[in-house]
Amino acid sequence: MNTIVTPIILALAAILDYIIGDPWGWLHPVQVMGWVISRSSQFILSTCQGKWQRRWAGIVLGLGLIIGSGIVGWGIVEVARNFHLILGIGTQTILLASCFALKSLRLAAQDVLEPLIKGNIDQAKIKLSQYVGRDTENLSETEILRAVLETVSENATDGVTAPLFYAIAGAFFPPVGSVPLALAYKAASTLDSTIGYYKEPFTDLGWFSAKCEDFLTWFPCRLTVLTLALMSGRPRSILSICRRDAPQDPSPNSGWSECVYAAILGVQLGGINTYQGIIKQKPLLGNPQYPITIKTIEQALQLTRLCFLLWLILGMVGLNYEL
Repeated sequence: MNTIVTPIILALAAILDYIIGDPWGWLHPVQVMGWVISRSSQFILSTCQGKWQRRWAGIVLGLGLIIGSGIVGWGIVEVARNFHLILGIGTQTILLASCFALKSLRLAAQDVLEPLIKGNIDQAKIKLSQYVGRDTENLSETEILRAVLETVSENATDGVTAPLFYAIAGAFFPPVGSVPLALAYKAASTLDSTIGYYKEPFTDLGWFSAKCEDFLTWFPCRLTVLTLALMSGRPRSILSICRRDAPQDPSPNSGWSECVYAAILGVQLGGINTYQGIIKQKPLLGNPQYPITIKTIEQALQLTRLCFLLWLILGMVGLNYEL
């Protein structure tokens, strides 16, 4: 296929995600990845008992799914576009849109905020429990809003900007293409969210997946932080807060992603969370100039949309210039 259509595919995928997102009931690549991870993990945990057995099995699973997802994506695209130009464009658009989670992130936030707006805090807690790992039963309204904002700001990178980064990067290498790289990153992200835990039974099995996702997200995360800081018009003060607070977070990426939003919005994230009854103190990110409100979360979502749009435009301009 003529590579001139690549910028068009990126734009169409972004529009498709913005309008439709992930339609309920449709088979999603992440569902397939999740099925493979679940079955493989069960098999590994039942057959491999030693630490290094599980670590090596986790490496094989991680590399296999990441590389395999890219290869399968490449194969589907090749078959489709060799069959017909329009089919090739449509297939790439749909697969690429499935890698972006811009609308899904917005809908997840709205799913929790809507009952909160209506004063149904118990329903908001139930909804929130579907998206976060912390215990939600005893959260106050303020803590619910903090949890939503932390989820929105953390997932802005691994769910929105990082997949776009790899899609654009792949577009500059036509033999590979946008879809394979974006799907490969999505596989790494899915591995991390399912088995990348530093607790049993995934301590050894998910070790590689967690490290791999951290590595692949590192640069897109810093680029996201820099972009948002520049967009704020206060890059020096925003980056100063990020350098002060973000390294305190044990995650090499989520602390930076959350902190830049906290700094721009003038709120503070982190604090005490409870996980399965165990209290954990998360590092404080940002300065508590203002309370977290529903409007704050809407502003965070808007920042993510603008960052995504800016990257998309710059990527399309760069691709057109190269072509």
